[in-house]
Amino acid sequence: MPANSQFTIRRQRLMDSLPEDSFVILTGYQQKVRSKNIKYHFRQDNDFLYLTGFNEPDAVALLYRGPQGEIIYTLLCRPKDPQQEVSFGARAGVSGAIEDFGATQAFDIAELESVIATSLTHQTQVFISDEQGRFNHKIIGWCNAQRHGSAFDTPKCFRSITPLAKHLHPLRVIKDEGEQAAIRAAVNASIDGHKAVMKACRAEINEAQLAATFNYAIAAHGANEVAYPNIVAAGDNACCLHYEENCCELQSGQMLLIDAGAELNHYAADITRSYPVDGRFTQAQKAIYQLVLDALDAAIAKVKPGTPWNHLYETCMQVMARGLIKLGLLQGSYEEVMASESYKRFTVHKTGHWLGMDVHDVGPYHDDEGHWRKLEPGMIFTIEPGIYIPASATDLPEAYRGMGIRIEDDILVTVDGHENLSRKVPRTIAEIETFMQQN
Repeated sequence: MPANSQFTIRRQRLMDSLPEDSFVILTGYQQKVRSKNIKYHFRQDNDFLYLTGFNEPDAVALLYRGPQGEIIYTLLCRPKDPQQEVSFGARAGVSGAIEDFGATQAFDIAELESVIATSLTHQTQVFISDEQGRFNHKIIGWCNAQRHGSAFDTPKCFRSITPLAKHLHPLRVIKDEGEQAAIRAAVNASIDGHKAVMKACRAEINEAQLAATFNYAIAAHGANEVAYPNIVAAGDNACCLHYEENCCELQSGQMLLIDAGAELNHYAADITRSYPVDGRFTQAQKAIYQLVLDALDAAIAKVKPGTPWNHLYETCMQVMARGLIKLGLLQGSYEEVMASESYKRFTVHKTGHWLGMDVHDVGPYHDDEGHWRKLEPGMIFTIEPGIYIPASATDLPEAYRGMGIRIEDDILVTVDGHENLSRKVPRTIAEIETFMQQN
């Protein structure tokens, strides 16, 4: 692996942000059993993958500085095993960890205890990433081994233990060019998936069929994973934000909400569209849909370097509150509605999140002083306003009841503004009706 690889650069950035005497323990995931000897498809811990690129189960990486200040990257992994590899696929092994993944040194994972014992010497700042808590019962012992096992007149190392996420996750918020390309590819696959579902949508088809239609379309791009379970929700089902059953038959006159995104090369897309099952909006559907789209577009227009993160949510709420008042679904003046937050009856969630290796990607939304973080070039996130009016809202006109409308786009902050990566999925009323009526 070239010395200037993206993973080398990321490890350097991380270590530069930590004290000189830091010792980092990165724990990869283990493969989970589905039933008896059948395993789930393996999915690596994203923090581990971000820093190593190593996508095999049962691996641990260590990072610390050598005598000349150089970064020592030790990778412990499963050894080569021809019999196991025939059944379950090739392994990099110890030699591959060095030759293919750029490790300074590598060892059999069975040697973890002894390798840590010899590597953790003078360092006093231990940072650990262990999402599954695999070594929770051992970390204290590792940190105390030196002072418990050395002679009484030997200098003792009193060590602190800190979660690595506090230091690593802020680095993951800004996407480098490779990450931007990976997310763009996942979004492009998802665009085709959403278009395929929009074409297949009709009364009497099952939500599950449409979920499978999305998966089939993204597979043509090489995406054999989704970033999260597909949400294909017809009618009142859309009022459940994370509806996953996908088991109901679509009915004429309903709205369909589909929230689905491909995962490609370990990066996620996240796109939502809402449209009428019949391909034509009713007046009530059109009114709510246009209101949500207006809120989305107003928020997108705010995206540029220097804009505080919370301005996007506030913009969406302001637009939707005014619209709901105008439609008679909210009572009172604009000032009264905003002060009482009565709009939250229909706008029940925040309107965006970071996007990356995780669909709800990691990283703070506030700076170190507690202020809302300002947008910077290289940030990628969703904006997703929604209005939800359940069938149980019998105090409202029937024409509005039993629909949830959410529209979500994936936005990249550029040097001079923004780019809507998912704009090619039909999103205006005219675009949707025209697209759905085409043969």
